[in-house]
Amino acid sequence: MHRYDGRPGVSPPDGDGDHRAAIEVRAGIGVVGDRYAGRPAHRDAQLTVLAVEALEALAAELGTPPFDPLLARRTVVLRGAEVEALRGQEFALDSGGGRVLLRGGRPANPCAWMDVVLAPGAHRGLRGRGGVRCAALSDGVLRLGPAVLTSAVPLDPPRAGDAVVRRPGRGS
Repeated sequence: MHRYDGRPGVSPPDGDGDHRAAIEVRAGIGVVGDRYAGRPAHRDAQLTVLAVEALEALAAELGTPPFDPLLARRTVVLRGAEVEALRGQEFALDSGGGRVLLRGGRPANPCAWMDVVLAPGAHRGLRGRGGVRCAALSDGVLRLGPAVLTSAVPLDPPRAGDAVVRRPGRGS
Protein backbone atom coordinates (compact mmCIF):
# COMPACT_ATOMS: atom_id res chain seq x y z
CA MET A 1 0.00 0.00 0.00
CA HIS A 2 1.07 3.56 -0.66
CA ARG A 3 2.42 5.26 2.47
CA TYR A 4 5.00 7.67 1.06
CA ASP A 5 2.90 10.79 0.69
CA GLY A 6 4.22 14.23 -0.09
CA ARG A 7 7.88 15.19 -0.24
CA PRO A 8 10.50 12.96 1.35
CA GLY A 9 11.40 13.72 4.93
CA VAL A 10 14.25 12.55 7.08
CA SER A 11 12.70 9.15 7.73
CA PRO A 12 9.88 7.25 6.04
CA PRO A 13 6.52 6.61 7.69
CA ASP A 14 6.11 3.38 9.64
CA GLY A 15 5.76 0.40 7.32
CA ASP A 16 3.76 -1.83 9.63
CA GLY A 17 0.98 -3.40 7.60
CA ASP A 18 2.77 -3.15 4.24
CA HIS A 19 3.48 -6.87 4.12
CA ARG A 20 0.38 -8.85 3.22
CA ALA A 21 -0.10 -12.59 2.86
CA ALA A 22 -2.80 -11.91 0.25
CA ILE A 23 -4.51 -9.03 -1.51
CA GLU A 24 -7.99 -8.97 -2.99
CA VAL A 25 -8.20 -7.47 -6.48
CA ARG A 26 -11.40 -6.14 -8.05
CA ALA A 27 -11.77 -5.52 -11.79
CA GLY A 28 -11.89 -1.81 -12.57
CA ILE A 29 -11.30 -0.94 -8.91
CA GLY A 30 -7.87 -2.22 -7.86
CA VAL A 31 -6.70 -3.56 -4.52
CA VAL A 32 -9.41 -3.71 -1.86
CA GLY A 33 -8.37 -1.42 0.99
CA ASP A 34 -5.98 0.71 -1.08
CA ARG A 35 -6.70 4.40 -0.59
CA TYR A 36 -6.65 4.89 -4.38
CA ALA A 37 -8.98 1.97 -5.19
CA GLY A 38 -11.71 3.00 -7.59
CA ARG A 39 -10.37 6.51 -8.14
CA PRO A 40 -10.69 7.63 -11.78
CA ALA A 41 -7.12 9.00 -11.89
CA HIS A 42 -5.81 5.52 -11.04
CA ARG A 43 -8.02 3.55 -13.42
CA ASP A 44 -5.01 2.33 -15.40
CA ALA A 45 -2.68 2.24 -12.40
CA GLN A 46 -4.50 0.04 -9.91
CA LEU A 47 -1.56 -2.27 -9.24
CA THR A 48 2.16 -1.98 -9.83
CA VAL A 49 4.37 -4.90 -10.83
CA LEU A 50 8.16 -4.87 -10.37
CA ALA A 51 10.96 -7.32 -11.14
CA VAL A 52 13.08 -7.89 -8.02
CA GLU A 53 16.08 -8.14 -10.35
CA ALA A 54 15.74 -4.38 -10.95
CA LEU A 55 16.32 -3.77 -7.23
CA GLU A 56 19.19 -6.26 -7.16
CA ALA A 57 20.88 -4.60 -10.15
CA LEU A 58 20.42 -1.16 -8.61
CA ALA A 59 21.90 -2.25 -5.27
CA ALA A 60 24.94 -3.66 -7.10
CA GLU A 61 25.34 -0.43 -9.11
CA LEU A 62 25.11 1.71 -5.97
CA GLY A 63 27.39 -0.61 -3.99
CA THR A 64 24.83 -1.20 -1.23
CA PRO A 65 23.51 -4.32 0.47
CA PRO A 66 20.39 -5.83 -1.14
CA PHE A 67 17.21 -3.77 -0.77
CA ASP A 68 14.06 -4.95 0.97
CA PRO A 69 11.55 -5.21 -1.93
CA LEU A 70 8.77 -3.91 0.32
CA LEU A 71 10.47 -0.54 0.44
CA ALA A 72 9.93 -0.04 -3.29
CA ARG A 73 6.18 0.15 -2.52
CA ARG A 74 5.02 -1.97 -5.45
CA THR A 75 1.92 -4.15 -5.25
CA VAL A 76 3.54 -7.23 -6.79
CA VAL A 77 7.24 -8.11 -6.92
CA LEU A 78 8.21 -10.96 -9.24
CA ARG A 79 11.43 -12.87 -9.86
CA GLY A 80 12.38 -14.04 -13.34
CA ALA A 81 9.91 -11.87 -15.27
CA GLU A 82 10.83 -9.09 -17.68
CA VAL A 83 7.94 -6.93 -16.46
CA GLU A 84 8.93 -3.88 -18.52
CA ALA A 85 7.92 -5.89 -21.63
CA LEU A 86 4.35 -6.05 -20.27
CA ARG A 87 3.60 -2.39 -21.06
CA GLY A 88 0.46 -2.31 -23.19
CA GLN A 89 -0.03 -6.07 -22.84
CA GLU A 90 -2.64 -8.22 -21.14
CA PHE A 91 -1.25 -10.88 -18.83
CA ALA A 92 -2.35 -13.03 -15.92
CA LEU A 93 -0.93 -13.87 -12.52
CA ASP A 94 -1.98 -17.00 -10.66
CA SER A 95 -0.67 -17.52 -7.15
CA GLY A 96 -2.84 -20.55 -6.48
CA GLY A 97 -6.26 -18.95 -6.19
CA GLY A 98 -7.03 -18.61 -9.89
CA ARG A 99 -5.92 -16.22 -12.59
CA VAL A 100 -6.02 -12.47 -12.07
CA LEU A 101 -6.05 -10.73 -15.45
CA LEU A 102 -4.13 -7.44 -15.73
CA ARG A 103 -3.22 -4.99 -18.48
CA GLY A 104 0.21 -3.40 -18.31
CA GLY A 105 0.22 0.33 -18.83
CA ARG A 106 2.65 3.16 -18.29
CA PRO A 107 5.88 2.89 -16.35
CA ALA A 108 5.69 2.93 -12.56
CA ASN A 109 8.17 5.75 -12.25
CA PRO A 110 10.01 5.91 -8.94
CA CYS A 111 9.48 8.77 -6.56
CA ALA A 112 12.05 10.83 -4.66
CA TRP A 113 11.33 8.78 -1.53
CA MET A 114 13.49 6.00 -3.03
CA ASP A 115 16.60 8.07 -2.19
CA VAL A 116 15.48 8.03 1.45
CA VAL A 117 14.19 4.48 1.88
CA LEU A 118 16.64 2.62 -0.37
CA ALA A 119 19.83 4.66 -0.89
CA PRO A 120 20.95 7.96 -2.37
CA GLY A 121 20.78 7.60 -6.15
CA ALA A 122 17.94 5.05 -6.11
CA HIS A 123 15.37 7.52 -7.49
CA ARG A 124 17.43 8.11 -10.62
CA GLY A 125 18.65 4.51 -10.79
CA LEU A 126 15.13 3.04 -10.91
CA ARG A 127 14.05 5.15 -13.88
CA GLY A 128 13.13 2.84 -16.74
CA ARG A 129 13.00 -0.22 -14.46
CA GLY A 130 10.65 0.83 -11.66
CA GLY A 131 7.97 -1.54 -12.88
CA VAL A 132 4.68 -1.25 -14.71
CA ARG A 133 1.37 0.25 -13.62
CA CYS A 134 -1.49 -2.11 -14.37
CA ALA A 135 -5.26 -2.09 -14.67
CA ALA A 136 -7.17 -4.93 -13.01
CA LEU A 137 -9.32 -6.69 -15.62
CA SER A 138 -10.70 -9.44 -13.37
CA ASP A 139 -11.45 -10.13 -9.74
CA GLY A 140 -9.25 -12.42 -7.72
CA VAL A 141 -6.78 -12.93 -4.93
CA LEU A 142 -3.01 -12.71 -5.18
CA ARG A 143 -1.08 -14.52 -2.46
CA LEU A 144 2.48 -14.19 -1.26
CA GLY A 145 4.67 -16.94 -2.68
CA PRO A 146 5.15 -18.66 -6.02
CA ALA A 147 3.01 -17.44 -8.91
CA VAL A 148 2.62 -18.24 -12.57
CA LEU A 149 2.71 -15.36 -15.04
CA THR A 150 1.16 -16.00 -18.45
CA SER A 151 1.59 -13.57 -21.30
CA ALA A 152 1.20 -13.58 -25.07
CA VAL A 153 4.49 -11.67 -25.39
CA PRO A 154 7.75 -13.52 -24.85
CA LEU A 155 9.51 -12.48 -21.66
CA ASP A 156 13.28 -12.75 -21.36
CA PRO A 157 14.14 -13.54 -17.69
CA PRO A 158 17.81 -12.46 -18.01
CA ARG A 159 16.53 -8.97 -18.96
CA ALA A 160 14.31 -8.67 -15.87
CA GLY A 161 16.59 -6.09 -14.21
CA ASP A 162 17.43 -4.09 -17.33
CA ALA A 163 16.39 -0.48 -17.65
CA VAL A 164 14.16 0.42 -20.59
CA VAL A 165 15.58 3.37 -22.45
CA ARG A 166 12.91 5.63 -23.86
CA ARG A 167 13.43 6.90 -27.35
CA PRO A 168 12.11 10.34 -28.35
CA GLY A 169 8.83 10.11 -30.22
CA ARG A 170 8.10 6.58 -29.04
CA GLY A 171 5.61 6.45 -26.20
CA SER A 172 6.07 3.71 -23.62
